[in-house]
Amino acid sequence: MLKAGIVGLPNVGKSTLFNALTRSRKAEAANYPFCTIDPNVGVVTVPDQRLAVLQKIARTGVIIPAAIEFVDIAGLVAGASEGEGLGNQFLANIREVDAIVQVVRCFEDIEVIHTMGAIDPVRDIEIITTELVLADLEAVTKRIDKTQKKARSGDKEGIAELALLEKLAPHLDAGKTANTMPATPEDIALLRLFQLLTAKPVLFACNVAEDDLANAEQNRFVQQVAGYVHTHHDAAYVPISAKIESELVELAPDEATAFLRDLGVDDSGISALIKGTYALLGLMTYFTASEKEVRAWTIKEGWKAPQAAGVIHTDFEKGFIKAEIVSYEDLSHLGSVAVAREAGKYRLEGKEYPMKDGDVALFRFNT
Repeated sequence: MLKAGIVGLPNVGKSTLFNALTRSRKAEAANYPFCTIDPNVGVVTVPDQRLAVLQKIARTGVIIPAAIEFVDIAGLVAGASEGEGLGNQFLANIREVDAIVQVVRCFEDIEVIHTMGAIDPVRDIEIITTELVLADLEAVTKRIDKTQKKARSGDKEGIAELALLEKLAPHLDAGKTANTMPATPEDIALLRLFQLLTAKPVLFACNVAEDDLANAEQNRFVQQVAGYVHTHHDAAYVPISAKIESELVELAPDEATAFLRDLGVDDSGISALIKGTYALLGLMTYFTASEKEVRAWTIKEGWKAPQAAGVIHTDFEKGFIKAEIVSYEDLSHLGSVAVAREAGKYRLEGKEYPMKDGDVALFRFNT
């Protein structure tokens, strides 16, 4: 299962958000720096309204949603790349995740300590970015030294690696993240081998006050984040109130809906954050639907039918024959597999079929 790491400066709401995401109290949330020391891990289900529709069509009582893993990582401070605060541990923890959700404080509250004093979300983002870039620059510099000898010997892989590293070094030295460097598909494949922190995709969670959630886009701090991350990171952002989300955990679903309605919002920011993180990880969903269960299966974008079948069981991929496919849109519109067949929307696909998000599949295989 792919992991998303929740990062940020101390006391920006990371652990409160993690608790709401996982509907738990795994992470201690307190008003002092380094409240989180060891990373907390939680599995989070991905909200998907399509499951309820497929449940009615399949006439089953069992729904199994897709899931991703979130890791609550210790707060970072300036100097982390040189071991300040819990820097070394932070960098080691973040190296193990596949994507980053950076929580940025976008609310003012004199009772909640901010380690940097005044609220300035762009400054906070730059602090974390700088530390990650410095850690990557050190790693790239060391790798250049090791790769030069290999490249001088005429080794083709060494030559290609050194060329990319020598492009990366000045890019990082200019304070830019690895994932913003123009790269060919070959560069991107090679870049993965370097395991750089700033090559990981990033989503920014703007933590706003309870009163600001309904009009979060008018929050001046959110506007600052929106402009900055678009220009400097080519990344998305999601306004969320960690405080509200933690309160919703304690409520029954109907009470939570009424509570949100009173605040002037229709849906929880958690849903948008989870869905955004799922997309950030390059994931998509296909379904299986029967009287036994309706289940969402997680696959990577671009996977073909045999790979998707292998998520259910390796034997499905090894013995793959055909995939019976109908799109969710067609099945939900027509109301049943039988009608979808009659309408010509139910089809057989072979080994080269690229799966699409929302496909409802039944695999034929032999053992």
